Amino acid sequence: MGYLRYVAVGDSQTEGLMDGDEASGYRGWADRLAEKLATAEPGFRYANLAVRGKLAGAIRAGQTDAALALNPDLVTVMAGMNDLIRPGCDADAVAADLDAMIGAFAASGATVVAFTFPDVGTIAPLVARLRPRVMAFNDRIRAMAERHGAVLVDTWGHPVVTDPRIWNPDRIHASPLGHARIAAAVAHALNLPDSDASWSDPLPPLPAVPAWRRAGTELTWAATFLSPWVWRRIRGRSSADGRSAKRPELLPVTLL
Repeated sequence: MGYLRYVAVGDSQTEGLMDGDEASGYRGWADRLAEKLATAEPGFRYANLAVRGKLAGAIRAGQTDAALALNPDLVTVMAGMNDLIRPGCDADAVAADLDAMIGAFAASGATVVAFTFPDVGTIAPLVARLRPRVMAFNDRIRAMAERHGAVLVDTWGHPVVTDPRIWNPDRIHASPLGHARIAAAVAHALNLPDSDASWSDPLPPLPAVPAWRRAGTELTWAATFLSPWVWRRIRGRSSADGRSAKRPELLPVTLL
């Protein structure tokens, strides 16, 4: 089926961070998906309500009603990872927020797309302790999708999604290649024309890296990205501070 009104809700991944920059504007997988949808429907419109740094509760409170007011026929919901990586995360509360959003969008008659999360322990070995938490939460997302009839993009178990080339050096945001793969995965899940399962094809093998160099890479990542993130948490700061949605209204899409 064709879609005319697509609304994306979520956090930095859906906003499109690291696929572009602050000066030129971020593109991201949702923009890429919208471009594909727009090629098939001249009247297609797209809004992106996602804001970096937002937790699931804030996404539910700030984006659900705004999205419903746009009367979408397609909604993508990617939320929860910002919660899961925090100490003391209340997974029950996060699941309740995500379930409420998926349920509300499904009840409106829109096609809803939900996502599981990749293996963070492979992407960033220093936070491998989070793997059981993410696995358990993914099970909940699968159950939500089935209960509400949502389309599920299940990334867990596909080796390509933990390939370092799919990720920005911060290992939090997708690289441009990663955003392209996510967009292709959603297109395939929606059975869009000219889509297939090639989004999950592995990339060419990387050369072997000595253990000492891997250890150095992990220490550099911790100093460059993990420590500043921890410091922001200690100070009670968030990348969401002062931010608003980049595309709050349904607008035509400029095709690249």
